[in-house]
Amino acid sequence: MTSEAKCPFHHAAGNGTANRDWWPNQLRVDLLNQHSGKSNPLGEAFDYAAAFKTLDYAALKADLVKLMTDSQDWWPADFGHYGPQMIRMAWHAAGTYRLSDGRGGGGRGQQRFAPLNSWPDNVNIDKSRRLLWPIKQKYGQKISWADLFILAGNVALESMGFRTFGFAGGREDVWEPDQDVNWGSETAWLGDGKRLHGDRELDRNLAATHMGLIYVNPEGPNASGDYLAAAKDIRSTFYNMAMDDEEIVALIAGGHTFGKAHGAAPESHKGPEPEGAPIEAQGLGWISGFGQGHGKDTVSSGLEVTWTKTPALWSNNFFENLFKFEWELTRSPAGAKQWVAKDAPEIIPDAHVPGKFHKPTMLTTDLTLRFDPEFGKISKRFHEQPQAFAEAFARAWFKLTHRDMGPKARYLGPEVPAEDLIWQDPLPAAQHAPTAADIASLKASIAASGLGVGELVSVAWASASTYRGGDKRGGANGARLALAPQKDWAVNRRAVQVLPKLVEIQQASGKASLADVIVLAGVVGVEQAAKAAGVIVTVPFSPGRVDATQAQTDVSSFAVMEPVVDGFRNFRGGPIGAPTEALLVDHAQQLTLTGPELTALVGGLRVLGANADDSGHGVFTDRPGVLSNDFFVKLLDMDTVWAATDATAEIFQGRDRKTGTVKHTGTRNDLIFGSNSVLRAYAEVYASADGRQRFVKDFVAAWAKVMDLDRFDLRA
Repeated sequence: MTSEAKCPFHHAAGNGTANRDWWPNQLRVDLLNQHSGKSNPLGEAFDYAAAFKTLDYAALKADLVKLMTDSQDWWPADFGHYGPQMIRMAWHAAGTYRLSDGRGGGGRGQQRFAPLNSWPDNVNIDKSRRLLWPIKQKYGQKISWADLFILAGNVALESMGFRTFGFAGGREDVWEPDQDVNWGSETAWLGDGKRLHGDRELDRNLAATHMGLIYVNPEGPNASGDYLAAAKDIRSTFYNMAMDDEEIVALIAGGHTFGKAHGAAPESHKGPEPEGAPIEAQGLGWISGFGQGHGKDTVSSGLEVTWTKTPALWSNNFFENLFKFEWELTRSPAGAKQWVAKDAPEIIPDAHVPGKFHKPTMLTTDLTLRFDPEFGKISKRFHEQPQAFAEAFARAWFKLTHRDMGPKARYLGPEVPAEDLIWQDPLPAAQHAPTAADIASLKASIAASGLGVGELVSVAWASASTYRGGDKRGGANGARLALAPQKDWAVNRRAVQVLPKLVEIQQASGKASLADVIVLAGVVGVEQAAKAAGVIVTVPFSPGRVDATQAQTDVSSFAVMEPVVDGFRNFRGGPIGAPTEALLVDHAQQLTLTGPELTALVGGLRVLGANADDSGHGVFTDRPGVLSNDFFVKLLDMDTVWAATDATAEIFQGRDRKTGTVKHTGTRNDLIFGSNSVLRAYAEVYASADGRQRFVKDFVAAWAKVMDLDRFDLRA
């Protein structure tokens, strides 16, 4: 009676063969359901910004300063100071950011969860988080883990004599691992071979050279010890994070001014990572069986390197040592390749044994900063100009730890720098304050402009749908659709053609920004289309957007945001490395949309005629420009039979089942709403006889949400 067969627990809920096992290519619509209110223990009403504003910020920083030198027996501080490991924790929290899709980074506290909490490159960072727990416990929800990770790194720097550029809070925790981030296709940590895009460079969609690394292998490519070959990897991965050569040198040298790497013994002594550790480990991983398992016996990276004479104080000694000595390849006690200064005195203090000293040591990638010609020039300048180095590191550290936070409107706290930085996508002060009468007059001018519903909707969508939930970039505020590079994107050709008329209306009125007028164009189009469908709606509109200048626009970092495909506008500009419909879901996830919102928006945009090239694909209606549910009704009609037009299976014809007459054409972005069982379930709601008004209501709500995604000023 006690056998497993009698166990009342339904084991299939946690085990058993899942849908993904049977159908591994199944579309991941579930990505749109992550981070819902069901996983948030604070409830959807919790306002983190309001809670942060009640924080005793000075007291918190004082407690962090005390923590830095309060060495614990269970994990003793190197050199009597936890600062270096707190810097590493903050660095590795932020360092997963990649410019290409805005995902990763420290803005959501993801370092608490797998895979990041168990990455080989994050070995023993779990100890840093546990050291912080008493402080997090004390201040509770007034400070998120995400903010605390970064602030601890800042305070660590300050407590070791460095002047930081500033700090901004505002990173709100999530409560489960991100499922939308592509960490790579490898099935093993730190496997052989680099992630290449073609045969030329590292895949820009991934921020590190190997799964399990934050950046690159410190022993050089494939642990070769080749410091010149390492330069390409270093540049590729840092460029993927929007860092230039000067920032790269400053960050590596600045980080390696402090602390040490740990390789007291072979890594075989380390136990399993946190996610693989037994339950009694209570979330701690990499428990070492070598010696005491910590302090002088710590085994982390496998490298045993201390860079400077004052590893718990800011100095220029990293560059002094780098250029003063010649370097000889050696191996750490763990067998890893590293470098030792030839014929050098023992001037580097031991981390735990008073009075013991070592010769200077360096990583392979440290030597890259000297011997690569371009890095070498920068390093030499920093060596000769310590203040320039300090300034560069302060700014690069701030960028590293704040790059994924979005505009300054999201920044919280007393240490927010006043200076506007180009990578923050700065916006000017508001020049307009349109009244209700001004808005009504503008809407009337737009309605009388001769622009069709498809044009009005297309231009507003093109402006707003650039938003990325990962790093809070893009969106309609700033009217960057009218600026390079967005005005030159292939996907925006139709939308940009509408701009001259809207500029004319905006300038004639003088009552609102162009950004507001662009969004109002969409409002007018949607309201006209709903009225034509027999439903009177008022589309929500919040004025107050501003117009950025070209000088306020970082062209190079915006350029990587250009979509190769945009399923919402049925645009496909070239070959892609994933199914077209998967990138539609990916875009929806970046727009923070739910499955029903995605469905309503695509169905509405099709009947409104918003395709990027004004094609008829997916326009399953005889009434284009009317906000009807025809897209869903016609797609689910069993009188239509679909077939691909060629071997690519990207474009399809829908023929009458009886006569064979072509009735419609559509793309994978259209047919997926009939093919995928989850999306079909949503489509059936809107195709039903009682679904027409629901569809209009849901479309308007989802539309308004997208238009306001970047209006952080409204939520401040």
